[in-house]
Amino acid sequence: MRRGITATALAAILALAATACGGDGGSGGSKSSGGELSGTVTWWDTSTVGSEDKVFKKLAEGFQEKHPKVEVKYVNVPFGDAQNKFKNAAQSGSGAPDVIRSEVAWTPEFADLGYLAPLDGTPALKDEKDFLPQAAASTEYDGKTYAAPQVIDSMGIFYNKKIFKDAGVEVPKTVAELKTVSKTIKEKTGKTGLYLRGDDAYWFLSFLYGEGGNLVDAGSKTVTVDNPAGVKAMNVVKDLVDSGAAKTDATDGWENMQASFKDGDVAMIINGPWAVADTYGGAQFKDKANLGIAPVPAGSVAQGAPQGGHNLAVYAGSKNLDASYAFVEYMTAAQSQATVAEQLSLLPTRTSVYAMPGVADNEIVGFFKPVVDKAVERPWIPETGSLFAPLVTEYTKVLTGQSTPEKGVETTGDAYRKLLKGWK
Repeated sequence: MRRGITATALAAILALAATACGGDGGSGGSKSSGGELSGTVTWWDTSTVGSEDKVFKKLAEGFQEKHPKVEVKYVNVPFGDAQNKFKNAAQSGSGAPDVIRSEVAWTPEFADLGYLAPLDGTPALKDEKDFLPQAAASTEYDGKTYAAPQVIDSMGIFYNKKIFKDAGVEVPKTVAELKTVSKTIKEKTGKTGLYLRGDDAYWFLSFLYGEGGNLVDAGSKTVTVDNPAGVKAMNVVKDLVDSGAAKTDATDGWENMQASFKDGDVAMIINGPWAVADTYGGAQFKDKANLGIAPVPAGSVAQGAPQGGHNLAVYAGSKNLDASYAFVEYMTAAQSQATVAEQLSLLPTRTSVYAMPGVADNEIVGFFKPVVDKAVERPWIPETGSLFAPLVTEYTKVLTGQSTPEKGVETTGDAYRKLLKGWK
């Protein structure tokens, strides 16, 4: 297994915590003799600007009100930039935040590199038995816990109820039905059935799982993306585009997909609870009741969507660990999670929150909870976050006709074996 910073180097980082520059140059802090927290905590939030960020920033301000001697420096870092930006800052020892909102696949990688402080025995994991087991799984690496789960998610089909009514169709339960429904929608309304992101291979996973495939088998250290199931899954998505059931893109996929759906140009997209707030901002969904959500269509073998979500992790070189641990505790506490669920329909990672007022009757949360329960866990290995770079290149080529499904998965598999030393 690839290692970045050795245990000795990690010990050095922690030893330097009192003098190292953490939190983008913020001042240090500690508990006073009376136990009061002070100093600065810099938090890199990766939530969506314009919808989610306002809620998380307001929540962080609540921590300051509770701890008036602590200054929280809120920084919204674009999700697509945050992983490498954090690694570069942590490696250089300068400019890393005290706390980062880490996508679940990044957490084991950051931990493996020695960039995260273990949270075991700290306030950050208060009431840790309340965390959903599948949410907690992504926070653990090599026998220690390196993050606290903040939100958990999976994916479903978002559909425009009015377009479906106009076309006289029902929500497709299988990929085969998806093609039929899309054809009818086109004939009756002139709209395209599905917008399928072509610039992000995360949107490919549901189809891969549907054909009984996966990227890798961590248990046997085997690359599986290029087996027959992988080839078939690539053929499935290519056929959706070639048949006209779906349209796709090679760049700006998120913006194109959301704009097309919100403006009523397409009837369906695949997305997760993180997109609900933004979707409601579209002209087609001023009446929120027009948004329908259903499970992703099943493939020929199975039905499933990937497990996703975000954790809060503390930088190992932070010069204000006490306040950072307390900040993570506050942001992942039951009441904070309830606020996020009520305002953004993001799914809590604590079991107790699902029974709280305002969450128990949230329609979006109610839909996605059973989807999350059945979601396919990704392998929590350091390389998980790196598996998408070679895959998205080939996925895009296949969807845009620049490569074949067979060649696409073969090239991806070759890249994985170079990345995962010693894997079959």
